[in-house]
Amino acid sequence: MSKEIEMSTKFNPNEVEAGMYQKWLDADAFKASGDQKAKPYSIVLPPPNVTGKLHLGHAWNTTLQDMLIRQKRMEGYDTLWLPGMDHAGIATQAKVEAMLQKKGISRYDLGREKFIDQVWEWKDEFADTIHQQWAKLGLSLDYSRETFTLDKNVSKAVRKVFVDLYNQGLIYRAKYIINWDPQARTALSDIEVEHKDDQGAFYHVKYPFADGTTFNGKDYIEIATTRPETMFGDVAIAVNPNDDRYKDLVGKEVVVPLVNRKVPIITDHYVDIEFGTGMVKITPAHDPNDFKVGKRHDLAEINTINEDASMNENAGKYEGLDRFDARKAMVKDIEDQGLMLRVDPIVHAVGHSERTGVQVESRLSTQWFVKMKPLAEKAMENQDTDDAVNFVPKRYEHTFNQWMEEIHDWCISRQLWWGHQIPAWYNKETGEMYVGEDAPKDPENWEQDQDVLDTWFSSGLWPFTTMGWPNTEEGDFARYFPTSTLVTGDDLVFFWISRMIFQSLHFTGRRPFKDVLLHGLIRDEQGRKMSKSLGNGIDPMDVIDKYGADALRWSLSTGTTPGQDERFSYDKVDSAWKFVNKIWNASRYVIMNLGDISAPEKPNVADLNLSDKWILSRLNKTIERVKDNYDKYNFGEANRAMYDFIWNDFCDWYIEMSKEILTGDNEEAKQKTRNVLAYVLDQILRLLHPVMPFVTEKIWLSMPHNGDSLVTAAYPEVQPEFTNADAESNMSHLIEVIKAVRNIRAEANAPLGNPVDILIKTKDNGLKAVLENNREYIDRFGHPDKLEIGTDIDVPDLAMTSVITDAEISIPLAELIDLNDEIARLEKEVKRFESEVERAKRKLSNKKFVDNAPEKIVAEEKTKQQDNENKLKSAEQRLAEVKKAAN
Repeated sequence: MSKEIEMSTKFNPNEVEAGMYQKWLDADAFKASGDQKAKPYSIVLPPPNVTGKLHLGHAWNTTLQDMLIRQKRMEGYDTLWLPGMDHAGIATQAKVEAMLQKKGISRYDLGREKFIDQVWEWKDEFADTIHQQWAKLGLSLDYSRETFTLDKNVSKAVRKVFVDLYNQGLIYRAKYIINWDPQARTALSDIEVEHKDDQGAFYHVKYPFADGTTFNGKDYIEIATTRPETMFGDVAIAVNPNDDRYKDLVGKEVVVPLVNRKVPIITDHYVDIEFGTGMVKITPAHDPNDFKVGKRHDLAEINTINEDASMNENAGKYEGLDRFDARKAMVKDIEDQGLMLRVDPIVHAVGHSERTGVQVESRLSTQWFVKMKPLAEKAMENQDTDDAVNFVPKRYEHTFNQWMEEIHDWCISRQLWWGHQIPAWYNKETGEMYVGEDAPKDPENWEQDQDVLDTWFSSGLWPFTTMGWPNTEEGDFARYFPTSTLVTGDDLVFFWISRMIFQSLHFTGRRPFKDVLLHGLIRDEQGRKMSKSLGNGIDPMDVIDKYGADALRWSLSTGTTPGQDERFSYDKVDSAWKFVNKIWNASRYVIMNLGDISAPEKPNVADLNLSDKWILSRLNKTIERVKDNYDKYNFGEANRAMYDFIWNDFCDWYIEMSKEILTGDNEEAKQKTRNVLAYVLDQILRLLHPVMPFVTEKIWLSMPHNGDSLVTAAYPEVQPEFTNADAESNMSHLIEVIKAVRNIRAEANAPLGNPVDILIKTKDNGLKAVLENNREYIDRFGHPDKLEIGTDIDVPDLAMTSVITDAEISIPLAELIDLNDEIARLEKEVKRFESEVERAKRKLSNKKFVDNAPEKIVAEEKTKQQDNENKLKSAEQRLAEVKKAAN
């Protein structure tokens, strides 16, 4: 195929990326092939919430997924990357309510149906924005299978799961203490509550004895509370049965201040003898521990706070006041009545709603729960089987198991309007409850439960409901489930990952994914979490507008280490842009010099020169390192391997060396070099494509090639015949020589424009032959007036010398050299080699290192030691010669 696209003289990411994504979509390049001969590989995209735009964390997360999918697709897998979005019940409803509030409207003004219409409009708007962002990032998603968590097929599956769990006795409805968000007016699960340090106080209050009893000379007991507003719900005072201090008080009654209710003093092992006075008030409707105590003692449950956190009719004259206003008023009244002993200011951890940020209430409420113990036990047992989920890094498996061991029953009902409405109905006359996938046959006589399911309930089914479950015999479920890899943040181990695992095991009998790759947060340059309050958030689309998607993707993935946070900086993106620009310019040079090559062919190594053999061997090693690190999810290391090869080996050395051939007269040699240039560039573009899809596609389509798109081109494979240790060793020596000459010239302020004599002394006849056979490269890069290579060369005293492996490079510069300066320089060289030899000796004398490190690493260390010992010996000899001349 001939060249399709001309490359601009200057790299412009906006020009490169324009229209490219749409061309891929038009060609259905991202659709799963369904090729039954190919091995399936699938990822479900963690569905972003339809609450706003994607942030930098999404860009990081999706880039890693896209790299995996693109590479596997090129490797011939039948890949499916299934996109979707989450309705995000409480988060989305809170956003829409806030938007309406600015217009002076509440959801109650609209009613449920019209409010939900408003939320759908919001969802459609932000779904469009997210689609545009996915496109700018270059994500190769199969849009033909895109799913939304409120789609009909998902809703049907959610209802089936709920009904099945209910019929199995794993879902139940009960009155219990739950976390209550008074702004969103909904229950929250434990993990939707963030604990933050708040300024508070311990209020030490007198509770007088009802019958005038005195204790330790006082007619009251001392009770400390942080929440006076709950005193209206006090039904008992508890002490530990083993606390001898209070054994004579058990059974007596005290009067709750302001409430004037007589409550008994009881015993319960819940009370900590060592904490405070060892006496606590029991408020079953407003504390989960008190609730349990109340159940054990058959105590009343008195709720004192409304859904909106105002005080209710049980709060007496404080009814209607906000909870915090009521607290202030009650404290003043207690003080006025002489019942306040003291107020101790404290800072304590208080639960806040993850979504609305308001302080949560522990509130007695009738809710729906999932009985977690049997599900959790099955999930933990599965981790000891061949079907276990592989956590990357492994340490998160312990986090998973620990949470499963300590898990409480899961409150799954939410007092919202946006979400999956609970499939339970109550008979309007009898109150009878019906739970089913479909409404009762006489719906006019029944009222559906008004609550919706926790967002994580439906999200926990994501890997298999998106695949068509409960249809398990055919289609995507049969082909792509369990999925291959999940990539997500480590903060979701509890929220999402655990729920997907136990739900999948229960309903499909299989793990939901083979591997789960976890990463941390993306932080700013100072290591701070990105937030609106700090004003340090970065819009990834702004970064793309300035630097291009490829530079952003490269910078994000290069900083990646499994399980770790990443710091974002514009310096990193700028460096990434420079790397992309380097690739662009190098590619232009190659393409401009390809002549009449129709398509790169696999080079025949038998008749190639040293630089050709070397670059192909280095290419082999790079392919091996990249694939190995991709398999281990070490994307940062994979990128570094590509960077080193492309920038150093290919651009700085091979391309420069190719100019020696391409400017010569040997047409046969030129053609071989052109083919190697084209072949290596082609392989580089294939290697880079998963992380830099836009620029690699643009360059590849500008080359002579035999394909339509890199998206479906074959990924590079190691070619055994290219591996050439001799070529790598010989080229390494040649590069060392050239670097030594350049360094001497730089130190002596002798630019390339000034020809100098170059003397290369070596006792290694093999090295001598290599250097003789590649004199043209030393000529090109060293620019000698005279080049002498031999085993027995007299080096003048007034010469600068550099010691390299198996050779000494000397440049006579009598008019420029001060012998004392040269002695000082050589002394530094001697110290450097001494340090290297000592370091190697220490390492090799470490038995732990020698016994545990791979044999290859130990052997490399021994080779380094020997090499540095030889260099040290040569440097010491040369230093002695110069010192002798100076004297």
